Amino acid sequence: MKPLSEKHQQIAPSLTLSINAKAKALKAEGKDVLSFASGEPDMNTPRHIREKAIERINIGGNGYTAAKGLPELRQVIARKFKADNELDYDPEDIIVSSGAKHSLYNAMQAIVNPGDEIIQIAPYWVSYPELIKMAGATPVTLMTSSESGFLPDEDALEGLIGGNTKAIIINSPNNPTGVVYPEATLRMIGDLAHKHDLYIISDEIYEKLIYEGTHHSIAALDERFKRRTITINGMSKAYAMTGWRIGYAAAFKPVSTIMNAIQSHATSNPNTIAQYASIEGLTGEMEPIETMRRTFDKRRHIMMEGFDAIQGMEYAAPTGAFYLMADISAFIGRTINGKTINSTLDMGEILLDECLIAVVPGEAFGSPSTIRLSYATDEATIREGLSRLQAFAREHL
Repeated sequence: MKPLSEKHQQIAPSLTLSINAKAKALKAEGKDVLSFASGEPDMNTPRHIREKAIERINIGGNGYTAAKGLPELRQVIARKFKADNELDYDPEDIIVSSGAKHSLYNAMQAIVNPGDEIIQIAPYWVSYPELIKMAGATPVTLMTSSESGFLPDEDALEGLIGGNTKAIIINSPNNPTGVVYPEATLRMIGDLAHKHDLYIISDEIYEKLIYEGTHHSIAALDERFKRRTITINGMSKAYAMTGWRIGYAAAFKPVSTIMNAIQSHATSNPNTIAQYASIEGLTGEMEPIETMRRTFDKRRHIMMEGFDAIQGMEYAAPTGAFYLMADISAFIGRTINGKTINSTLDMGEILLDECLIAVVPGEAFGSPSTIRLSYATDEATIREGLSRLQAFAREHL
């Protein structure tokens, strides 16, 4: 047989598959496994959005739309950008895709040439390095730490920029840290991108899940930034529409034109019913969205109060999204019941064995001394999980 794609053989499988598989096996055995691994809201999609989808199904005529999405939806998204983000985008330069991940894929495919590099800021979302490699570029990682609030250092960032650097990808509010980038940090990144003629890919999917501070779209801070920024957002997180698969991107016309061409051949339009439902989500009743945000905020406080009582697991207070990232360096090198903790993957395994708690190891996010816990789960689970973690730390530190 002739060789398979060398580029795509570099794509790494999920580092969390083994722990997820083990957690499911333990649950199947009747064990009381508590999962803090979820990357999606645990609430149902708001009723008015669901009802609009059903209504649209019954109306019929739900065939193909334009590859870049319904004109009506793109107009609504353009109005949303103006109202929420102080951004003026032509609806023709908005591409609606099958989820924000699809939008990210299109963006990277549109700007990358062989030999290019894209800078990602660790901890980063697990798919960024693989999407970069799939586009034929090389991921270059800027490390941050909880001591700096997981914010990038200007000198360190500029030190990674070279002749092959094509773009910087940012994610605020951030998955996995929950950090919201302040305006000063975004301006620093934008100034460096302008200075070195780089694109900016701004992933803002958690935009409406903010509990402290203010969300800023980097493209809105300076016209120089806007011309080089691809702004990514979607319906999945704030609207509890993960399975509906609607994301969207807006960019300067030369970039949006290529993104549309890519999508027109790769997938054509995203799900038509979900597009009509998204119009309702963006224009309809907002109280259910605010109720979800308040619920997550309450859980966030429970998580922080619980971790304040856990010895050896420092964290930077999350101000957005629905994750907390804890540093477990104090446990590295320790042996527990015959198992030595050499990595956060080991820590994940031991927490499953000893506490029946499933977390996501930091290696998945380019952060080899941390674990991510999601509070997209009910309060009872959060409180019981924190109690188990507190007991574990008391016994083994």
